[in-house]
Amino acid sequence: MAYSQAQTAAWLARLKAAGIDEASFDLRHILLAAINAEMADSMVTRRVNREPLSHILGDKPFWTLDLKVTPDVLTPRADTETLVEVVLKQIDDWQAALRLADFGTGSGAILLALVSELPNSHGIGIDLSESALAIARENAVRNQLSDRVQFQTGDWAAGLADQSVDIAVSNPPYIASAVLAALDPEVKDHEPHLALDGGADGLNAYRLLMPQLFRILVPGGLMAVEIGHDQAGAVSELARSAGFADARTARDLAGNDRTVWARKREK
Repeated sequence: MAYSQAQTAAWLARLKAAGIDEASFDLRHILLAAINAEMADSMVTRRVNREPLSHILGDKPFWTLDLKVTPDVLTPRADTETLVEVVLKQIDDWQAALRLADFGTGSGAILLALVSELPNSHGIGIDLSESALAIARENAVRNQLSDRVQFQTGDWAAGLADQSVDIAVSNPPYIASAVLAALDPEVKDHEPHLALDGGADGLNAYRLLMPQLFRILVPGGLMAVEIGHDQAGAVSELARSAGFADARTARDLAGNDRTVWARKREK
């Protein structure tokens, strides 16, 4: 639908006045999604109130996928694609029948991205939130991957057998509790705190996860986790303490430490 120059200028001014950094980008996507001016105005108002664009549009691109997004899951971020890239770079045979597990799977973004690139792989995504798992299942269907993934409620890797997984990944909550109140409204007011709050120092999930990841991985298996920009040293040490001798760090496009990864030693 075509909108008048005056309309679009007014909407853009409202977005900028609300402190939206990428006001032009957001307005462009709103206008592409809206079917009339009334709908566009309503969507602009929601964005002015700092509702995430992904919630307004209902979806978000990630890797090569189109993912449904709601307030029940974290909006997939480009930084998280660093983890996907790290894992794929470590795989010698993309045709292998690999077994993957994703903990705190949320929308299913990481697991689905990896399975989409590894045609003979199968995966399981685990999360405490049934509402998040419902979105993950929808995303598997949406991206024609539901025959190779399953999603279930669980407490990290507690329900998985020893040496049952080739690749284990996670984007756990890693924001220190005291920092949550200072986050942008899009995050603190609209995204699930269960997926954000990492405890007093942001490391609670890693303390629980690392020994479990080491236990479930086969010898030579690969683990990769997303981290906060200042957590590389602490998370790497937790990985080493759990038995991963060669923990390494990868940076995102902005140059921030974003992923810690390691292999379980072969026997």
